[in-house]
Amino acid sequence: MSDGKDKRQPETDAERAERLRAQAMTAPTISEDEFKTKSRRSFLVGGAAALAGVVGWKWIDMQPKVDRIPALLRTNHEVAEKVWRGLYRPGAMAPTFPISASGMPRANGRHGLREEIDLDAWSMQILNHTGQEIGRMDMDAIRALPKVEMTTELKCIEGWSQIVHWGGARFSDVAAMYPEASQREYVGLATPDGEYTVGMDMDSMMHAQTLLAYEMQGEPLQRWHGAPLRLVTPLKYGVKHIKRIGTVQFMDTRPEDYWAERGYDWYIGH
Repeated sequence: MSDGKDKRQPETDAERAERLRAQAMTAPTISEDEFKTKSRRSFLVGGAAALAGVVGWKWIDMQPKVDRIPALLRTNHEVAEKVWRGLYRPGAMAPTFPISASGMPRANGRHGLREEIDLDAWSMQILNHTGQEIGRMDMDAIRALPKVEMTTELKCIEGWSQIVHWGGARFSDVAAMYPEASQREYVGLATPDGEYTVGMDMDSMMHAQTLLAYEMQGEPLQRWHGAPLRLVTPLKYGVKHIKRIGTVQFMDTRPEDYWAERGYDWYIGH
């Protein structure tokens, strides 16, 4: 007496092989001539598409350059910036995570870090919009500011990301010490040797999650992660997180930016 359940036994290897042979025997086929015709057609279509891509890129590359890249590509960057600025909500916070989810990221980028420096003698120079020095801060001065800890996602333009626990001072607390900051639209940052530069809009710099970080995973920064002080902001990709900050300048015009001058988007939000 059947209880209504399917009691068929699992298919054996021999049964499966026989079933596949039967399917192959009844499958639709094409002649050798048809196969060759379709192969030639696919090759020609693929070749034409590849040629069109090469010709198209050559045409783009021949256009006048703006900041080292063809004007058309720079225009695309500017459109992307307008979209991201439109989506940005002032004060909106990036996601945070439990410390247990964090880990040490890879040490990408060595521009401005290759030379050894005396960390005890380090200081950060503050400049006004004309390039005149209006202040200096050493690590004691930075650590005297309220300490902030956050666990956020560091995203790289190479496609990888890592949740990292940071400790440091809010940039906004530094800016509050200099009336010059409230009068300017941009901040330019550079390593002590000037090799690596980053330009940031003031709104992003004044965000509550933009830190001058001196700790990573609860430990002082190491050399290749930007010791003694680096920028961290979950609003931007990692190329904006300048390591070993040497100078900070409040500016009216867009500052120099290492990667923007090499073809990347200047705003580079995510």
